[in-house]
Amino acid sequence: MTMPLLGQMMDVPLTVPSLLAHAARHFGSTEIVSRRIEGDIHRYTYRDCERRAKQLAQALIVLGVHSGERVATLAWNGYRHLETYYGTTGFGAVCHTINPRLFPDQIAYIINHADDAYVLFDTTFAPLVDGLAPQCPKVRGWIALADEAHLPAMKTPVLSYETLVNAQDGNFEWPPIDERQASYLCYTSGTTGSPKGALYSHRSTVLHAFGASLPDAMSLSARDSVLPVVPMFHVNAWGIPHAAPLTGAKLVFPGKDLDGKSLFELMERERVTYSAGVPTVWLGLLNYLREAGVRFSSLERTVIGGSACPPAMLRTFEDDYGIQVIHAWGMTEMSPLGTLAKLTWEQSQRPLAEQRKLLEKQGHALYGVDMKIVGEDGTELPWDGVAFGDLYVRGPWVIDRYFRKDDSPLVDGWFPTGDVATIDRDGFLQITDRSKDVIKSGGEWISSIDVENVAIAHPAVAEAACIACAHPKWTERPLLAEAVSKPGRSPTLNQPFSARGGDGSIRRRCEPQSGNAAAGM
Repeated sequence: MTMPLLGQMMDVPLTVPSLLAHAARHFGSTEIVSRRIEGDIHRYTYRDCERRAKQLAQALIVLGVHSGERVATLAWNGYRHLETYYGTTGFGAVCHTINPRLFPDQIAYIINHADDAYVLFDTTFAPLVDGLAPQCPKVRGWIALADEAHLPAMKTPVLSYETLVNAQDGNFEWPPIDERQASYLCYTSGTTGSPKGALYSHRSTVLHAFGASLPDAMSLSARDSVLPVVPMFHVNAWGIPHAAPLTGAKLVFPGKDLDGKSLFELMERERVTYSAGVPTVWLGLLNYLREAGVRFSSLERTVIGGSACPPAMLRTFEDDYGIQVIHAWGMTEMSPLGTLAKLTWEQSQRPLAEQRKLLEKQGHALYGVDMKIVGEDGTELPWDGVAFGDLYVRGPWVIDRYFRKDDSPLVDGWFPTGDVATIDRDGFLQITDRSKDVIKSGGEWISSIDVENVAIAHPAVAEAACIACAHPKWTERPLLAEAVSKPGRSPTLNQPFSARGGDGSIRRRCEPQSGNAAAGM
């Protein structure tokens, strides 16, 4: 048996601190701009960020934090949170970002399950911390992301982040780290059962950053000014805090103010070209643009994910404001990016209506992610855009198992996402529902997302929710449970409307009338 011929290349580990070191060395003067909790605008550079991240690493080591220990954050998007991303992982600790919007008992469960050594928090969460501290006795200390002058009055003893950081000199070299060591810990929302932890590695994080930066993904570059609206506590802000330093892009952090007016003004001031967030945030921003009669002067494109982007929102961004929408899909267990909707050259030559139908889907897989859909018997289904099946994925930034769980959720090496989807001949994924939400009516699957999108296409409807209701003949039928009207508008159920993409009324489009359960969808 002959031995394989190995390549003769350097074995340089893929580690998180190498991303910031690259930005500090090669894009050192590029700005990081933050709207602070204190109310002002803070500016510094990637070079400054790395120095302070090293000071934080020194401070945590002085506090007794060891490699592999978890350091948690309860914080908005800002420069101190970014320093924590790198100051913890840089010496081998694990950065554990916590969603402050969860119920307090869920947050306490997560902190205790992760066995967090310290928790760093923005001062807006001081009341939350006071409630959590008695429930989390193993936390060794709570650190307020503020200087001494801005420490809140609290029952819980807290340390000042700025005091800890400023006590160190930053003369620190990132130590060697095995690229398979843990880097970040992100918990699922816990929609079923207790929240579960996805423990990423340095290798998976860096590979994800490369994937996110590809031209047919987020397409970031040093020419971009990027404002991530998606929170840094939500799956690492979809990887933007890693992809931006990798590419040298300017970073703009909005802090806690995510209303339409605040976002618009910050984007204009900092000449933001690129953003990313969930549909709910963009709904507020679009409402502000319409009411104020203003337009963006620099924003070129935005990634929309977290939940399906309504086609009406996509068309409004592109037709009314000339902003490219990149529809995306992923999940915590995938670090999170899986697919993005970008057209190939051939697809871009098709009629506009066909192009838009593709762009309304979640898109094609990034390199590093493979996917398939399977039927109820576990057999793989065809990519014809018609067959619905359970979606499975695999790849180097997809989890193998959950944190502190011995059993693996994988099925023959594939992760079951819990989503129901179709994949068309172009390889474009379309999520039709979560498996627990899909409506099975008369043997046909009906997507609650499709029903909601039709309702949202009505010019007077802002948001809509569809659920299943029991039916004596069809077992289940779709029910438009709630439709939230836009300010000053009052849609009626049978009111006709002409939506770009189809004519009809809410009732006709959402309540099939024929014997075929899927008719009219």
